Amino acid sequence: MIIYEDNHLLALNKPAGLLVQGDKTGDKTLIDAGKDYLRDKYSKPGAIFLHPVHRIDRPVSGAVLMARTDKALGRLTQMFRDKKVVKTYLALVLGSPERQSGVLRHFLLKDEQKNTVSVYNSPYREAKESITTYKVIGQYDRFMLLSVQPVTGRSHQIRAQLSAIGCPIAGDVKYGAPGPLPDASIALHSHTIELQHPVRQTPLVITAVPSGRIWSGLPDSMI
Repeated sequence: MIIYEDNHLLALNKPAGLLVQGDKTGDKTLIDAGKDYLRDKYSKPGAIFLHPVHRIDRPVSGAVLMARTDKALGRLTQMFRDKKVVKTYLALVLGSPERQSGVLRHFLLKDEQKNTVSVYNSPYREAKESITTYKVIGQYDRFMLLSVQPVTGRSHQIRAQLSAIGCPIAGDVKYGAPGPLPDASIALHSHTIELQHPVRQTPLVITAVPSGRIWSGLPDSMI
């Protein structure tokens, strides 16, 4: 689960189904797992400083970056705000985009009670602009494999925008997939996070290899 660690950062490969942070369910979270790891490895008593600087949805797997120090947290938060962090996802989708690559630009309006977003092609009420770029990597089984980069950071952004162009993510019944996957995951994986190290100021690329039934058999050449 640990994919990167230094004095300031910890990156974990989150399995699908695990929350990043706590919610009303009270279920164990990725943060809990990270703190347990640090506590055990370094025999640290008391509270552990560990904060995520971004989140991925519960049914999504992949890389999540966390700050181990207050200095790193502040700088990373600003870097995400300034869009200086590049996140790339892998998505197995049903259907195929009209073009091999492109930019998706929509306006998303979230329903907090239903925890879903509606997609609009033009400005609508309080809907927020959502921008995502994508590239078709190739066909895998009955799916198309896409490399996807969110430019903005809206809730359910990738899921809703791919559904809006007729390419729902496999298993994502909330956004148009015909049925769930056996493990209740969706075929969306946080693959890489590229940034300047917030303290060392050196280039850093964090990579999480996808696992799980839906990804098994995926050729290395496609990742």
